[in-house]
Formats: sequence, C-alpha cells, structure tokens
Amino acid sequence: MPQPFDRPTDRAGVRRANLALLVRLLRRHGGLSRAQLATLSGLSKATVSGLVAELEVRELVQAGGRHEGGQGRPGQLVELRPRGNWGIGLEVAEDHLGSTLGDLAGTATARRRATCDVRALGPERTLDELAALVLGAMSEVDQVAGIAVAVPGLVDPAGTVRLAPGLRWRDLALADGLAARTGFPLERIVVGNNANLAALAEADSGAARGCSDVVFLLGGLGVGAGLITGGRLIGGAAGEVGHLSLEPTGRPCVCGRRGCWQTAVGIDAFLHSLATPRDLVHDPSLDLAQRTAIVRQRAQQGDRRVLDALTQLGAGLGHGIAVLADLLDPRIVVLGGYFAPLRDWLAEPIRAELAARSVTAETGGPRIVASRLGFTAVGTGAAQAAIRPLLDDPTLAPAGAPVSVEA
Repeated sequence: MPQPFDRPTDRAGVRRANLALLVRLLRRHGGLSRAQLATLSGLSKATVSGLVAELEVRELVQAGGRHEGGQGRPGQLVELRPRGNWGIGLEVAEDHLGSTLGDLAGTATARRRATCDVRALGPERTLDELAALVLGAMSEVDQVAGIAVAVPGLVDPAGTVRLAPGLRWRDLALADGLAARTGFPLERIVVGNNANLAALAEADSGAARGCSDVVFLLGGLGVGAGLITGGRLIGGAAGEVGHLSLEPTGRPCVCGRRGCWQTAVGIDAFLHSLATPRDLVHDPSLDLAQRTAIVRQRAQQGDRRVLDALTQLGAGLGHGIAVLADLLDPRIVVLGGYFAPLRDWLAEPIRAELAARSVTAETGGPRIVASRLGFTAVGTGAAQAAIRPLLDDPTLAPAGAPVSVEA
C-alpha cells in the first residue's frame, strides 16, 4: 500500500514528487493520455508533457495505443515500460529460500524456491545462497533497481537482523553481507520483516486491497503478523505476534519462553496433532504448500482426525486474533501462509472464539478472509519493496543507458 508523503518545497524535490505522482497514476490506472494525467494529477498539461518527456528519457514510460474518448483528435496514451526496471525480492524462511522478480507495474514473476534447513545452513552459508539467487536473477534482466530481503524476525533500517528466533540469528548484518557478495550498491538493498512485506502486498493487490485497517497473519513454522492501521503499516516489534504469551504454562518456544501463540498454531504443532511422526505430512522433503495440500485433501475426504485438528487450530487462532482485534479493531483479518488454503475449516472456530473473547464481536468483528496471494505473498511483497524506491523517486533511474552491476 503506497504510503503518503509530504510535499517538498524545493524545486527539484517538487519535480521528483510530480514524477512519482505520474508513475503511481499509471501503475494504478494503466495507460493514460497526457490530458487524463493532467486531470488526475491536478497539474497543467504543459507540466505533464515535460514530466512525461523526462520519464521517457529515463526509460520508465513508453507510448501506448491511442485514447479515443472525449472531443477532438484521439490522444496518444502513455504507459509504464514495466520490463525495463526490476526489483529482486528475496525470501528467507526456516524451511526455504526464494527469489521473485517484480517489475514497475507491480507484476511478480520468475519465482525460484529451494527447500532447505536454513537454521542448519547458518548465517554465512545462507548469505552465500542468497547471493547466488541474486546473481542468477540479475543475469536474466537488463537493470535491477533494488533488492529487498524478507526475513522472519526483527530488523533495523540499516538492514541488520536484530533477532530471528526461528533461525537463531542475532545481529546479522544481512544487507552488508549481501552487498559484499554481489557488488550491488548497499544503499539499494533493504531488509524487512516477512509478514510486514506480505501484508503490504495483500493491501496493494490482494485480499486487503482498498482496506485501511488490516491484520495479516502469516502461518508457517512460526506466526508473523503485518498490522496496517489507518492505511499505515505498524513497524518495529509489533508484528512478532507469534511470541504473544497466551498460555504461560504451555509448551516451550524457540524464543526460550513458554506458551507463545506459535506453539499452538505453528505448522509443527498442527501437523503433530493430526498425524503420527511417520505420516507423509512430516516428510522434510515436502515444502509447506505440499504438506498443506495433503491436509486439505484429507479434510475434503472427511478425515475425522484432520477435521478435529482444524477445529483446534481455528480455536487457537481465534484466541490470538481476539487479542489483536481488541487492540486494533481491524476490518479484515487475512489468513496467509499455510492458514490460507485451510480457511474454509478455520473461519467458524475463529468466529466462535472471537464471540467468546473479543468485545469487537458485539459490533460484528472483523471479516476473516484467505490471502489471495497465498504462498507467494512474501516474495511478491519483497519484490514490490525492492522496486518501491523507484516509484517514490523516478530520478533514481538513469537517463540513457542503464547502469549494470557486474556479476
């Protein structure tokens, strides 16, 4: 979800802001004539013509078809040149690494995913694998505008992972390590929390589009949350909801405490409740999507143990959602990660728990919806974050020949 920005007062700053405004209008509406851009932006036609000329020089827009509406001669449409600039989104999870390419129009493509034990790899080998993904992606495109890395933990603006309990990482200078291994400029590498980036992707093009108050829950080995209130993402440690202590005498958690929410609704706890250790769903060679597909199939076939486990999972989710609902009063709760394909069985026990525990239920409570982006939400969000600096400041795109980075 694009964040509003203050209007600058200097001339160069005003021009950058106006260029960004036109790019965002084209991203939102598709091809537009210069007259339409002037109307939507509130800028004069002469100003729009000059701005479009600069965007053409920077190879961010191109001529489209002709606009037949209105009076007079048909107008030449202007549209984004999406394939000229790319963002590389990297995804780090406990059980896999991935990469996604995103273009200026917001389309995510060329997804790569490798199942592996990231905790066993350790930070340095993981950085090596991420660098290989970056160099592979860079070899497929002309120009890379930025790189964004999504991780399950707390990060700071400098690109350091302060704490990722599921990975057993602490104070890892991830952006520095990636820049050193790839030669890509450090200032164009960002690191973000995986659930936050997935929430922004859902708000931009998924199940939460157009909604300003959202809780996005990312189900995996742990549970993360992207919290959007008043159209703005709540950053910091707010998304580490998996470590809410809901049962102080409950199961031990990887963070060292007991009874954290994720010990009840993380994928390991869920799978152990529905199948013996030798069951196919525990096969480490299967990724999260494959395991969830097996569970869904068994639920559709009426497997009683699976259905009981789903009811228990929904109740556990409802317990934590009730806390978040009373704090944030969201309009929508988006179930992401492995929760999304199971939404049909989780929604009712979640609602029952909300009715019992949350005061927001008295006014209807939040809608419970499944992620439209599914298991691609994190990668899509990272790719969008990688290209976002160019959306905010189109002058970052060089005029003329693109700048390349040697692999």
